[in-house]
Amino acid sequence: MRPSGRKLNQMRPITIETGVTRHAEGSCLIKCGDTHVLCTASLEERVPAFLRNSGLGWVTAEYGMLPRATHTRMRREAKNGQSGRTQEIQRLIGRSLRAGVDRVALGERQISVDCDVIQADGGTRCAAITGGWVALKLAVQKLMKAGDIQSDPLLDPVAAVSCGIYAGQPILDLDYPEDSEAGVDGNFVMLGSGKLVEIQMSAEGSTFSRTQMDELMDLAETGVAELIIAQKAATT
Repeated sequence: MRPSGRKLNQMRPITIETGVTRHAEGSCLIKCGDTHVLCTASLEERVPAFLRNSGLGWVTAEYGMLPRATHTRMRREAKNGQSGRTQEIQRLIGRSLRAGVDRVALGERQISVDCDVIQADGGTRCAAITGGWVALKLAVQKLMKAGDIQSDPLLDPVAAVSCGIYAGQPILDLDYPEDSEAGVDGNFVMLGSGKLVEIQMSAEGSTFSRTQMDELMDLAETGVAELIIAQKAATT
């Protein structure tokens, strides 16, 4: 039995509210159960120095947690410098989103996706990737509406979900009580086509077999398919 009472293959409730900030070209508030992440996409008509005159666009990301997003208050990273965890997560978000982008069609411009965790209950990086794609999609829609680009550079939706082994059973979409006690924990990033972008798996308390890995992969496909339905509903 899961602490939440959910079935082994059951996601937390998902809601995606768009247009939640006035100034960003794209924005959404994604809620995966009690994990809430504000995602904004900001357009800049320039690219990093290493891409100048290349004809290629760029998508990058930043990630952070508000001081009281967790059970106890954290000190702001702006004051103390980014942790290694934060740097690793925002790099994951950036490369995950770029996996679904035609950078030639985007043109020589940059879209920065900011993911700020308002409330954390497990799976914050997965929610950030899923919501980040929605914010990115909305920003691209504005570019297309203005005629600044001729074809949609977003080739495929990108979404992510956590899976793990809790109390000896494979489960989908871990919340914090499950994540903190899981024997095996993993994050799966996938495209709408079903192709894999990245898998992060680790044995937290026990090792896992190839059969168990396949079971987690099947759960991840189920979860990502549900997330992509929510993404498309939010952007059409």
